[in-house]
Amino acid sequence: MSRVRVGGFSISLDGFGAGPGQSLDHPLGRRGDELHQWLFGTRFFQSMIGQPGGSEGVDQAYADRAMRGFGAFILGRNMFGPVRGPWPDEAWTGWWGDDPPYHAPTFVLTHHRRDPIEMAGGTTFIFVTDGIEAALEQARAAAGDLDVKIGGGVETVRQYLCAGAIDEMHLALSPVVLGQGEALLAGIDLTALGFRVTEHQPGEHATHVVLAR
Repeated sequence: MSRVRVGGFSISLDGFGAGPGQSLDHPLGRRGDELHQWLFGTRFFQSMIGQPGGSEGVDQAYADRAMRGFGAFILGRNMFGPVRGPWPDEAWTGWWGDDPPYHAPTFVLTHHRRDPIEMAGGTTFIFVTDGIEAALEQARAAAGDLDVKIGGGVETVRQYLCAGAIDEMHLALSPVVLGQGEALLAGIDLTALGFRVTEHQPGEHATHVVLAR
C-alpha cells in the first residue's frame, strides 16, 4: 500500500519551516531561503533547474530521495503561490515556470474553485476545495502503488500530521536560526502520534532526520 510522506522539508534550529512575510519577492518568507542552502548546491537541484554539476554526498542523496517514488503531491495554496482570496484570473501557474518539478498530479488545497492546469513534464495542478481528506483521497487514487508526498507549506504539513495521515517525515535541520516565522512542530506531540526517529545523519550543510510511525 502506498504511504504518505514528507520529504526534504527544511527547518531551522529554532523550529521554523518558513520565514515570515511570504510574498512574490520572498516565496519562502523573509530569510526562508537560508533554510534550503543544503539543497541548492546538490546535483539533484542543479539538474532540476537545467544546470550541470552540483555536489554529491549525503545532502545530494537525501535531496534525490525527497522527490523519488511519488505518484502524487499535495500542496497548500501558499506553496503554490502568493495570490490570496478568489483567483483574479488564470495568469498565475506557480513559482516554477512551464515545467514544475512534480511531474505527477499535484493537488492544491484552496477555498476557491479553479480549473486544473496542465503543465509541461506531466504536472497537472488540481485545485481541491473540500478539505485535506478529500485531497488525500484523490491523491491516493492518482498515485496508485506509488507514495503521496505532502509537499508543504508548514500549515499543510501540520494539518496532515494532526490528522494522523503522515507515515514518514524527512526533516533537514539547517544550521540557522530565524527567530520568527512559521513553526512546524509547535504544540504537536510526535510521540503521541506514534513517531520515532529511524534515521539521523549529518550532511554537508544540514542534518537529516527521518521519523516514521
